[in-house]
Amino acid sequence: MPRVVVAAVKEGNIEEALQEVFRPFGGAEGVLGGRREAFIKVNAVDFKPYCHTDPRAVRALAAILYRAGARRVYVMDNCTQGNFTRLVFRVSGLERAAREAGAVPLYLDEGRQVEVTLPTLGYRVHVSRWVKERLMEGGDENLYISLPKLKTHSMATVTLGVKNQFGLIMQSDRIRDHNWNLHRKFADIFMLVRPHFTVIEGLHALNHGHYAPEGLAGDCVEELGVFIGGEDTLAVDAVGADLLGIDPRQVEHLRLAAEEGLGCIDLEAIEVIGDRGPFRRRYTPELLPVFPPDVRILEGAERCCPEGCSLNTRMVLQMLYVDFHGRGGFTICMGKGWEEEELEALEGPVLVVGDCAAEEAYPVLRDRLGRGKVRVSPGCNDLRGVLANLTPLMGINPINMVPLPVWESTWLLARAMLHRTTARIPPLWAR
Repeated sequence: MPRVVVAAVKEGNIEEALQEVFRPFGGAEGVLGGRREAFIKVNAVDFKPYCHTDPRAVRALAAILYRAGARRVYVMDNCTQGNFTRLVFRVSGLERAAREAGAVPLYLDEGRQVEVTLPTLGYRVHVSRWVKERLMEGGDENLYISLPKLKTHSMATVTLGVKNQFGLIMQSDRIRDHNWNLHRKFADIFMLVRPHFTVIEGLHALNHGHYAPEGLAGDCVEELGVFIGGEDTLAVDAVGADLLGIDPRQVEHLRLAAEEGLGCIDLEAIEVIGDRGPFRRRYTPELLPVFPPDVRILEGAERCCPEGCSLNTRMVLQMLYVDFHGRGGFTICMGKGWEEEELEALEGPVLVVGDCAAEEAYPVLRDRLGRGKVRVSPGCNDLRGVLANLTPLMGINPINMVPLPVWESTWLLARAMLHRTTARIPPLWAR
């Protein structure tokens, strides 16, 4: 029977709560198991407040691992498309928290990459050599701890320990199958490399998706003060989903991974240590219905994947509208299955999103309206392309979206490029 600890943060003592998580497993020393190096995989999707792992948890966990005997601790991630990890770590405070604890920030979008093959989907994706050599091949010598945040996710239902693995592959490899195959892709990555221990950071929990606009934080962010941890990532995710009010059996990537024998999601078969009652909520992964009133969103009648084009585009549109006062006055077309009369009735400007619409709707609209009034962003979830097209349509300069002086963000980008970043960022000035 897998064990999962639910530890409350009492009087703000984060270290004590983390120690409580480790205690049934022999303490931090037992979890470290004599390994020389420890790798902490955070959720650093972006620097927007509350969407990333709390730096206080990173600082405390790194300090605990050093005291337990680790020779070196690394804090790592590869952020979402449209950004680069070095910038996310700087703005979010993750870089500072790591260094204050003596840990080394590891930007997985930089440096040498190697290929690995997804076991079920069958195609190759790229990972950092650190992931291949230290975690996939060197797991006996190096401790791998996943430290995700307690969040719902509009496209994946939840984003916890298993979903946290998505940050191990390069941004360009995330576009393919960011559709009805998305959950299968999560399970495949989890089959390739699994954490020795997973701790969900629930100092705050996110409702209505994983990327709450700051202007909607009051409706999407709740302070909880809890950590959920254990050796079986699936069991930890099952308890985390349950705290969010979501049945883990209804989370497809958890179900698929469990069917592969990679862990347990049956809540009746999991020993939960600690009182989870005070932390149980009834959350939803659905986005709040807050969008520009003068933006029309049209979806093809045959298909428009919620795991990709549909909800990814809506998420970005909402963020640009709420936090950066982006204007509307345009139409978004995505999906498959268009009537010719429907396309003939459209006037520009129009943004066509996704491979299906790019193949079917874009040629018709381009020939009738002209390239100047029709933009296109192919790919199942090309977040860079969506940002690159929405920002000029909404009158937003991407460089103004970064809460740093221009010289500092430019310097960070130059350093990332010097270290061969593969991050896919939009043009710095809207076109």
